[in-house]
Parts: sequence; structure tokens; C-alpha cells
Amino acid sequence: MSASPLQHLGLLALDIVRLCLWLAFLLVVFVPLERAWALHPRRHFRKSFGTDLVYYFLSGLVPKLLLILPLTVLAATLHHLVGATFYQRVAELPLVFRVAAALVVGEIGSYWGHRWSHESPFLWRFHAIHHSAEEMDWLVNSRAHPIDMVFVRLCGLVPMYVLGLAQPMADRLDLVPVLVTIAGTIWGFFIHSNVSWRLGWFERMLSTPAFHPWHHTNDGPEHVNKNYAAMLPWVDRCFGTYYLPKQEWPTRYGTDTPTPPDLAHQLFQP
Repeated sequence: MSASPLQHLGLLALDIVRLCLWLAFLLVVFVPLERAWALHPRRHFRKSFGTDLVYYFLSGLVPKLLLILPLTVLAATLHHLVGATFYQRVAELPLVFRVAAALVVGEIGSYWGHRWSHESPFLWRFHAIHHSAEEMDWLVNSRAHPIDMVFVRLCGLVPMYVLGLAQPMADRLDLVPVLVTIAGTIWGFFIHSNVSWRLGWFERMLSTPAFHPWHHTNDGPEHVNKNYAAMLPWVDRCFGTYYLPKQEWPTRYGTDTPTPPDLAHQLFQP
């Protein structure tokens, strides 16, 4: 039996409550961090804070709905072409191994999805909204057009599905994509945060608030189109887009691509 409209509304309400709880957690974590170690001191309710707050809820609700159909078709097609035996064998591997492998292959897929969003004029029309932020803080992570988010997430999920590391056809909850998504989401807020931390050798292993701002810089053409990886900076090293000077920080953020100031036009103009 299909769910009734009332059941759909109940699920939507649960999703909104979940997002509110996550928002409270993020505020408790990042507001004190940005106050104590601010790279660029500024008031917390900066310009476009309200718009980014709306994006936070859109980003938590809309991409999930838009991904249902393509991921269902992909999973069914793969199970038909490859067969269940391969996926059963992958599912028997230790959870730690599957999560680690999913992080790596998902990061490589997301890297290329993100890079294509810069290199394709059509995709850039959507991705430019994320880069329109002229001030960086943790909430900028949410500023993204739903189409942009769906494309990059799909690029990260496809290799996980192909290799059997994400198994939506299983008869129980698949923890691997859940854990990878949670880790990636939290890390996304962290690398956008306005903190002046430098973490030494750790920066070679995981992206940091020193690494990702160079992806958002508008300091000149020699600095742009760098640091596409969300979590693993060595992926940028492999593909020649790594950039992290030891002492220097970006001085300007944003993009020269004209972007409407209001939310409605940002969503519909691309």
C-alpha cells in the first residue's frame, strides 16, 4: 500500500525536526569555535545568513527526494547486470573496510563531480551560487542549488554502488552510505568554518579550514580552481589541483559570475 498524504506530511515533519536538532548541534559547536579562533572577525549574523539558513533546510530535504529515482534505477540495473552473488560477497567484508573503501571511492567520484561543476559552463550556472558567498563560515556549506548538490552527490554515490559498497537492495539498513554521508556532512561544515587553525602534518591526510578556503578564493586566476576534494586532499595531489601555502590565507572570497542577491532568483535563474 502506498503511503497516505498524512503519512507523507508526518515524514516531512520528522525530517524538519531532525534538521532543527542538527542545526542546534552545529550552532553549539561552530559558534564558539569561530568566536575563539576567528580568521576574519565578524558578527555571526552576517550578510546573507538568513538566505543560507533557508538553504540549510532545502539542502537537507530536496536532494534526498531528487536522488530517489536515479539511485533506484541504478541499483536495480546493477543487480540485474552484475548479479547478487558479487554484492553478497562485498557485504560480507568487515564494516570498517567497506566504510574506508566507500570514503575513498566516493571522494574520487565527488572530486570529479565537483571539478566538472567548475569546468562545464552549464553545471557552473548552478555551482556558482555556492561560490557567491563573499564571507566564509560554517553555514556557507549549505549554500548550494539542489541540482548542484544532486549532481555532485550522484557522482560520489555511483562508484560506491558499482563496487557494492552501498547496497540499497539489501533487506536491512546499509550502514556504509549512512556513515559516509554523516561524516561528509559534518566535515563539510568544518572545512567552511571561519577558524584560523593550521594542523601541520594532519593537513596532508584530511582537508581543513585552511585547505578549503583556497577553493573559494577570488584573489586572482592563479589561485582559482584548486582543492576540489571535500575530505581527502591527496586526491587533489593525484590530479594536480592541490594548493596550500604554509603561511598565506585568502584575502577575498566570491566569484565574478553575476549571481542574483535573492533566494528565488538564485534557485530559478540557472
